[in-house]
Amino acid sequence: MSIRATVRITGAAKNTITKLLADLGETCSHYQDQVMQNIPCKRLQLDEIWSFVYSKDKNVPDKYQGQFGYGDVWTWTAIDADTKLVPSWLVGERNLEDATAFVSDVASRVTGRPQLTTDGHRAYLQAVDEGFKGDVDYAMLKKIYGVEEQKGNRRYSPAKCIGIETERVWGHPNPAHISTSYVERQNLTMRMGMRRFTRLTNGFSKKVENLAHTVSLHFMFYNFARPHKTLANPYPRTPAMAAGIADHVWTLEEIAGLLD
Repeated sequence: MSIRATVRITGAAKNTITKLLADLGETCSHYQDQVMQNIPCKRLQLDEIWSFVYSKDKNVPDKYQGQFGYGDVWTWTAIDADTKLVPSWLVGERNLEDATAFVSDVASRVTGRPQLTTDGHRAYLQAVDEGFKGDVDYAMLKKIYGVEEQKGNRRYSPAKCIGIETERVWGHPNPAHISTSYVERQNLTMRMGMRRFTRLTNGFSKKVENLAHTVSLHFMFYNFARPHKTLANPYPRTPAMAAGIADHVWTLEEIAGLLD
């Protein structure tokens, strides 16, 4: 729901709602940072998803060119293939520095020796090496796209995927579990749940801080308050419950109550 629609429904001022979302987003980020520790994980999938802030790259004014928070912004995400928990994310740039910071954070939150799968982004090679120090079974999955004629003036989706290639990087990853399907489905969940991630939208973030707050709120709800359909046996559970870091389905009131 847009902030303007929330103003009309609640009667609260726009600045009040904006400040509440920013404060709660920061609080949710701190809370999840504290509880997402020592997570037993066997299979991890990592990916990065595109969005933009202020304007798309081609429309960024000259005075803001090259500054982070104007134009393309990438959100790095990790998902546990078994519990569907998202233990870590990072709003940043698609470069080696942010890849290393993100993977190192993921590695610090999981226990054991997980199997890890990423796409073919080359920054992952050094990032995984520095983050896991070799204590990981790591493989890359690369998609092969066909060549299609562009229809119309612009294209907003990749060409048809005609195959995949898998590459063992370290350790002994199980070929049956070399996949990025869960994290790519999580990308769709983000696009459907946050208007700011829609490819063609007028609901984009004007400040990168607001995008980060939105992502924090999204994952707080996803991890703690939304029962996952694949975790319904023996009873409806959230990813946080499946991972053992929560004992019940959170309500929206409980999430808002973190501010207290």
